[in-house]
Amino acid sequence: MKTMLFALAALMPLSCLAAYPIEVEKQLNGAEITYSTQDIDYNMGAISLTNRGATEATCTLVFRNGPEAPRTRKASIEPGKTVNLTAKFARSIIRLRIQMTCGL
Repeated sequence: MKTMLFALAALMPLSCLAAYPIEVEKQLNGAEITYSTQDIDYNMGAISLTNRGATEATCTLVFRNGPEAPRTRKASIEPGKTVNLTAKFARSIIRLRIQMTCGL
């Protein structure tokens, strides 16, 4: 009985992980931006932007999750710096689409 409870407790954190695909459509317009995405929770996603260029870059990101209203985030990124942007939705995310538009 103790073994069964231990096994159930060990599997508990695995059931709480968010696992959904994240698609990024990017238009860099001369900016040297790299990114990495992360699924934080079942209804929250994040993206990390790093400016690899020599000048400041301005980015606008639109997070979309199905029929919900899109969430827009804007950031100015200094050269060599990293910015993290998140979006939280009311419903569970099945597929997160991020449209990234950057410029100098």
